[in-house]
Amino acid sequence: MQLVAVDYTAENAQEEFVKSLRETGFGVLKNHPIQQSLVQGIYDSWQGFFDSEEKNDYLYNKGKQDGFFPQSVSEVAKGFTKKDIKEYFHYYPWGQCPDELRPLLSQYYSEANTLASELLGWIEKHSPEEVSDKYSQPLGDMIKDSDQTLLRVLHYPPLSGEEEVDAIRAAAHEDINLITILPASNEPGLQVKAQDGSWLDVPCDFGSLIVNIGDMLQEASGHYFPSTTHRVVNPDGADMTKSRISLPLFLHPRPDVELSERHTAGTYLQERLKELGVI
Repeated sequence: MQLVAVDYTAENAQEEFVKSLRETGFGVLKNHPIQQSLVQGIYDSWQGFFDSEEKNDYLYNKGKQDGFFPQSVSEVAKGFTKKDIKEYFHYYPWGQCPDELRPLLSQYYSEANTLASELLGWIEKHSPEEVSDKYSQPLGDMIKDSDQTLLRVLHYPPLSGEEEVDAIRAAAHEDINLITILPASNEPGLQVKAQDGSWLDVPCDFGSLIVNIGDMLQEASGHYFPSTTHRVVNPDGADMTKSRISLPLFLHPRPDVELSERHTAGTYLQERLKELGVI
């Protein structure tokens, strides 16, 4: 089994994309509308930010969760004890951001939100009736005007060989939100856990867009769409000396949106953030 990129412009794109999400929790799109030059510009400019001391002027706010998270406070995945080998910046339109880096991020945030809304429409359209009946409102409407949708600029630094035993760039985890969209990184490493327990490499062809189901959509669909476990493994050989930049956009509903009889988006998010130890 492998993940195959779906051509966004193809006549059967919607069906094939949603089929992949149903079977694996992941879908890969090529020929999508987000320009590769925009993504590359962000990779290049943010590499400079992470290489500088300026990043420490933008330390995160614990309450708002915006700003720079150094490796010392990096996440520990649920069920793990070692911190991930990464640092990152949380961008919200209302949050802190260096002035010179804001325009490209703002443009990407807007374009990726527009595309995500379209993809949520695909998912709803091709959900069986007994599944779509569970949605408290159209999936695209759940993220409309949400100030919770998070753009994370991730930096996986070069590896020295002195890292903690068993520590990897991102330990196996699931995402909390509805869906995540992610331009293929500038370096390989992302893997998805298949139903048989094996790990599949996610295509990292420059220009591809990777989409995965999060826990909130799994909850809202009555587990029809699986929130699939994924990880970022450490490179070996020459690739150890390379940084890896990644740009996931986590699409979050407004906090009042009902996901199920048990949870609103707000209660679900708070429960999970407490589990992760970040609040």
